[in-house]
Amino acid sequence: MALTKTQFGYRRHSDQDRAGANVAEHPIVVVGAGPVGLSLAIDLAQRGQAVVLLDDADRIGEGSRAICFSKRSLEFWDRLGIGQRMVDKGVVWSVGKIFHGDSQLYQFNLLPEEGHKRPAFINLQQFYAEAYLVDRVEELPEIDLRWRNKVTGLEPHNDHVVLTIQTPDGPYRLAAQYVVACDGARSSLRQMVGAEFAGQVFEDQFLIADVKMTAAFPTERWFWFDPPFHAGRSALLHKQPDDIWRIDLQLNRFADPAVEKLPENVRPRIARMLGHDKFDFEWISLYKFQCRRMNKFIHGRVIFAGDAAHQVSPFGARGANSGLEDAENLAWKLDRVLRGISPEALLESYHIERSAAADENIRESTRSTDFMAPNSHQEARLRKAVLSLARETEFGKRMVNAGRLSTPSIYETPLSTADSDSWRGGPRPGASMPDAPVAGRSGEPMYLTDAFIRAGTGFTLLEFSNGAAPELPERLGNIRVGGNGGLADSAGLAASRYNAEPGTAYLLRPDGYIAARFRRPTRAALDAALARAAGHN
Repeated sequence: MALTKTQFGYRRHSDQDRAGANVAEHPIVVVGAGPVGLSLAIDLAQRGQAVVLLDDADRIGEGSRAICFSKRSLEFWDRLGIGQRMVDKGVVWSVGKIFHGDSQLYQFNLLPEEGHKRPAFINLQQFYAEAYLVDRVEELPEIDLRWRNKVTGLEPHNDHVVLTIQTPDGPYRLAAQYVVACDGARSSLRQMVGAEFAGQVFEDQFLIADVKMTAAFPTERWFWFDPPFHAGRSALLHKQPDDIWRIDLQLNRFADPAVEKLPENVRPRIARMLGHDKFDFEWISLYKFQCRRMNKFIHGRVIFAGDAAHQVSPFGARGANSGLEDAENLAWKLDRVLRGISPEALLESYHIERSAAADENIRESTRSTDFMAPNSHQEARLRKAVLSLARETEFGKRMVNAGRLSTPSIYETPLSTADSDSWRGGPRPGASMPDAPVAGRSGEPMYLTDAFIRAGTGFTLLEFSNGAAPELPERLGNIRVGGNGGLADSAGLAASRYNAEPGTAYLLRPDGYIAARFRRPTRAALDAALARAAGHN
């Protein structure tokens, strides 16, 4: 594991030297230095916010855990200055294959078209992602990362929160205008605010084994129903960096976890699957599906994100990716509220948008789980019929559910301005911005997602010129495609993906989602859409 650093020493902070009621005050405290907390802290810091980041451990998490990171997550990480490092180390893939028994039912390509900077997915062990994010944190003086600082108490107030924090030197207290809980599925902060999860816990168990071996398998996602090496169950195979392969095997719901995790019991299962036993174990774990979420993601001045707010099954790669979408959604809103340029009510849109996304992910994960692990004879008969149909028909293939992969949500949100023009395509308000290849003024190749980063961290107007350009509001970034001084769309993909005509413009939120779109915007229309997207309406 070629990481620069995996364990970090505890350091006493001057906040711990304050006595009595004289507690240190901070604008933002983020609890949990996993991918979500680290990414949120970086995003806030790049917007100029000072962040205290607390973690109760002193090391990068062990085991690969989450491995599939989506195109949308990579675009977010690009904005944080870390995307290329993730891609360089990760295993790039877009093709998946579904098998029934020893026969292939069908295959799919998650990104069949050209002209995107980032791939559909990379596979990268979570410990690499966390290590690269920590390296980025250490470059940003705005972030104060404190290891072995465990939150043990929370006192809510109208305009701040007081935390009690346990350290090797004993407890201390600090105050924050906002606390963001990114402390995982067993969130202690969730318990402190008295909130519980609502949803479903599935009884079927799955074995994860990360094995190191040399293999000629392609870099694809392979999923089996009823494979000959694991009769009556399902199996999944993924490639990771460093010749590590992730294998998931469905087990009997009554299997004893302590027994099943023993290497001497896992090895024969994996050997049957691979046809040999020339492999070494890197990590073995067992898990059950959980599809649950909090009723409210915001409790006063405490905001929840990632697994602390919602949980889904790992099939479909919806857990870590949806948590990263939480972080990018929250960061710009929290920044604007703290600066006083948007009302506190803007934060309510975080709950509206991300709780709906959580519901969508839970819905898809539940459907996948019900198909992969039927709970009744009727469900099992339905699955058998669907798998049989899939061998012969296209509509049968579409009914097979082996964990439909994560895609960005489309927000139904009060921040969006409804269309008033006619559109034949393109991303609608509430959707994320599509990427496309363009060229800069000197002809250098780039992408729209690059141009979005260069435009700044605020709202941005994407214009397709040769139309009547409106006077732009202050502090609005600008991307111009076409015309004098604009980006060249030589392949025509940008115009095609945005259904653009001369004068077309898209108002982009700071997280890269569409706030409004116009055929020929006026200054008044732009002002109104910008006010709505910033939470003023």
